[in-house]
Amino acid sequence: APSSNKTNPNTDTDNDNDNTTTLVRKSLLRQPHPKRTNPLIWCCAIICLIFSVILILFGVATLIIFLSMKPRIPLFDTPNARLNGIYFDTPEYFNGDFTFLANFSNPNKRIDVRFEYLVIELYFHDRLISTQAVQPFYQRSGEVRVEAVHFISSLVYLPQNLGVELQKQVLSNRVTYFIRGTFKVRAHMGLIHFSYWLHARCELLMSSPPTGVLVSHICKTKR
Repeated sequence: APSSNKTNPNTDTDNDNDNTTTLVRKSLLRQPHPKRTNPLIWCCAIICLIFSVILILFGVATLIIFLSMKPRIPLFDTPNARLNGIYFDTPEYFNGDFTFLANFSNPNKRIDVRFEYLVIELYFHDRLISTQAVQPFYQRSGEVRVEAVHFISSLVYLPQNLGVELQKQVLSNRVTYFIRGTFKVRAHMGLIHFSYWLHARCELLMSSPPTGVLVSHICKTKR
């Protein structure tokens, strides 16, 4: 009988399977081993973690101290003022002499403050007519300090309508001045220090010069 040259399909399949298995084993053997993390990286991570925890604890402690002390802003007021003179050289230029007692009080029980920058301005309506700087000072908790501020207005220009209004007020024995104060304050809470700006506003009703006295006033202080 003639010989058969047909190949067994099962044999070919087995060979293919053997080749695939061999390739998979070789690829697994060639895979690199995972690298170990550099110890320096671990040290940096630990240090960052410790620093973060300390920062969070410090923030929480600061918040607790802040809430327990209940800090309040210093107050600005006046116990007295005196309008010594108003003189008109021309209808639009005048000279003035005004003394203002500035009262600074620290209502906090356990917080000291330092006034590092103090400027007080005198206005008639919205027109600046004089300005004075006050020397910086330190104020302990619960302390009150009074500073005499002397305003001199020399040949200050006023628009005609304001000049006429000021003369009318002098004749009526009721002169209204406005005080604006700008202060930079640094608060001391033990080892904790923080700074902020204060803005004071006062409306003063004075009798006419030369013996002008304080009739009434309203003062407000805010951050």
